[in-house]
Amino acid sequence: MGEVLGFLVVELYGSESESFDEVYYGQYISFYMNRIFFLDDSGPPFGHMLLALGGYLGGFDGNFLWNRIGAEYTSNVPVWALRLLPALTGALSVPLGYQIALELRFSHCAAMGAALLLLMDNALITQSRLMLLESPLIFFNLLAVLSYLKFFNSQKHSAFSLRWWFWLILTGVACACAVGIKYMGIFTYLLVLGVAAVHAWQLIGDQTLSNVRVFCHLLARAVALLVAPATLYLLFFYVHLALLCRSGPHDQIMSSAFQASLEGGLARITQGQPLEVAFGSQVTLRNVFGKPLPCWLHSHQNTYPMIYENGRGSSHQQQVTCYPFKDVNNWWIIKDPGKHQLVVSNPPRPVRHGDVVQLVHGMTTRLLNTHDVAAPLSPHAQEVSCYVDYNISMPAQNLWRLDIVNRQSDKDTWKTILSAVRFVHLNTSAVLKLSGAHLPDWGFRQLEVVGEKLSPGHHESMAWNVEEHRYGTSQEQRDRELELHTPTQVDVSRNLSFMARFSELQWRMLTLRSEDAEHKYSSTPLEWAMLDTNIVYWLHPRTSAQIHLLGNIVIWASASLATAAYALLFLWYLLRRRRAIHDLPEDVWLRWALAGSLCAGGWALNYLPFFLMEKTLFLYHYLPALAFQLLLVPLVLQHFADHLCRTQLQRNLFSALVIAWYSAACHVSNTLRPLTYGDRSLSSAELLALRWKDSWDILIRKS
Repeated sequence: MGEVLGFLVVELYGSESESFDEVYYGQYISFYMNRIFFLDDSGPPFGHMLLALGGYLGGFDGNFLWNRIGAEYTSNVPVWALRLLPALTGALSVPLGYQIALELRFSHCAAMGAALLLLMDNALITQSRLMLLESPLIFFNLLAVLSYLKFFNSQKHSAFSLRWWFWLILTGVACACAVGIKYMGIFTYLLVLGVAAVHAWQLIGDQTLSNVRVFCHLLARAVALLVAPATLYLLFFYVHLALLCRSGPHDQIMSSAFQASLEGGLARITQGQPLEVAFGSQVTLRNVFGKPLPCWLHSHQNTYPMIYENGRGSSHQQQVTCYPFKDVNNWWIIKDPGKHQLVVSNPPRPVRHGDVVQLVHGMTTRLLNTHDVAAPLSPHAQEVSCYVDYNISMPAQNLWRLDIVNRQSDKDTWKTILSAVRFVHLNTSAVLKLSGAHLPDWGFRQLEVVGEKLSPGHHESMAWNVEEHRYGTSQEQRDRELELHTPTQVDVSRNLSFMARFSELQWRMLTLRSEDAEHKYSSTPLEWAMLDTNIVYWLHPRTSAQIHLLGNIVIWASASLATAAYALLFLWYLLRRRRAIHDLPEDVWLRWALAGSLCAGGWALNYLPFFLMEKTLFLYHYLPALAFQLLLVPLVLQHFADHLCRTQLQRNLFSALVIAWYSAACHVSNTLRPLTYGDRSLSSAELLALRWKDSWDILIRKS
């Protein structure tokens, strides 16, 4: 077995150019090398950090443009180091499968069969040879299951021993690592928690244990399987945020406070700003929601058209929009309605929650206004404008009450960057809101801002925060316009705590949804089980050598049949046991049920949820489920041999069929080898011969 695993690692480095998702993960590795902040909604940062660690140990400086599949790697990219972790975890998954079968009390022969299936499957080999995260995910999934089984099996004879604690804690660590690599890891975590909960329930009913002993057992499990994984998960983000301390291309997705905590970017702009907003302050107001684009409250000289395209009329007041770029027209002055001055007094009078304010547009000096006129694209809401006095019967309605959403008390002051605020219109109770709709050409395709009545619940599109801020000192308009272009002077530090940054980053990762365009190699879960799809990972730029994510069709089809056979047998035994007919001894039945819970349950939990997901899916999403399914195959085969073959002749015949089946799987694995390793060019005839299904996309170069 060791020689085979060594061969798997040695055979890792066939292609020296970018492959499929290596382009995707490579850019994040470069960000780590340069300590540039990024946001990836595909999963937590632990997997990315592991790949980056390989690059760091290999001396990668991050200088490579990850923009094209098939591009040749330059000499400064340590390909072997970047692909080393997936290779090691892919290789180590094989002995883990062997050990899991043994811990389930199946024979060495069945355990060897499970290991061989993990070793021979072409899709698992392909995935482990490239800079991808499915192999580490599968490794930690299997490690979590193995650790729990070893802990469970040591329960009766060595509870609370050093060995017992080691396997229990390692279970929690492995679960945290699986979730930390990809959110898919939570399926295996739930599997382990479910099995552990059943065993804990049985433990509670054990009358041989004292109450104190039972409590200690439950506390140990809670600490190791709940507290430890949560702590480790936080640690992943702590290291991630500590490493990525510089401003990057994904900054604008985050809040102003988060951006200001990064070196460069907004931090450079906001350094030195006053903390408390006062009457007379000059501010830019960023919408907290930031969808569909991060944008700032904006106005300009242009007015709403008298008549819209649909025939509705407008107020013809000055347009107010949300503009997704920095601009001098984003500046507003916070005015006290009872005073005419537009400068900050000495000492400054801070604005507090509940205060009534007016918002004066810095460049045009017109006041933010709303009234009972339908908004241009959202007729159910009110139009927001800067008031122009046309000397008609439409008086100004420009008073707004400040509502600090994240206040600690009703006496809180309005703080730069930190405070999320709502502006509630005094006359109509409408709240200033970003609708998200793009205005037509007359509005320069900027985003619509409306006034809308507040409904129950928290609406981020109604919340705004001050991003740039200065204390205004110029009363004259010409001097004030010059002042709006000058940098701030006073220095105030406002670093976010780790938990605040973690909470925001985690929320953005969970709610951020990029547009899921249809991909050439996307597929549905129904296509995975019978291998009706594949993915071309790499094509040699000059020859027909290519790498495909393509499973061993004999193994995949057999795994599906074994799963169905297990389900039918389990239901049959269960029904007969209900009728007090015990076909299996109690210990064999418990072993059979536990094997199904972990292997068939692991397959179901890692596969069935994809039917409910509205996202672009690929064949590699099935691999964690497949790993569990492959473990089930030899267990079902052994059960057939031990309990369903009645005579020695039947057992011998069945063993011969199993050997023939393994030989066929090995032959298929070797036949598909050129598409797994991409180490040699094939003729058009050879490539056509490997297209066993019409749905497989095998690339054939035209002569």
